[in-house]
Amino acid sequence: MALTRDDVLHIARLARIALSDDEVERFRAQLSGILDHFAALAAVDTDGVEPTAHPLPLANVMRDDVIEPSLPRDDVLANAPLAEDGYFRVRAVLE
Repeated sequence: MALTRDDVLHIARLARIALSDDEVERFRAQLSGILDHFAALAAVDTDGVEPTAHPLPLANVMRDDVIEPSLPRDDVLANAPLAEDGYFRVRAVLE
């Protein structure tokens, strides 16, 4: 599908970008090529092919959610850059 110069200028206006004459011609060729690829994809017979989000069958890759004891608070806070009264000390987000 070949786009015209007016098509490219219309797209540029919708995108609110200014294009030089050289850019219009370059983008006309590039966008036409992209549309040709989509036309080739549309021509593929997909009857009987189920829609899928991924080409390979995937199983849940997450581990089971098992309750385990937490780390001791002192061990966790030992890695913190700042700690105060048993809590992480962070800079104020809102002023």
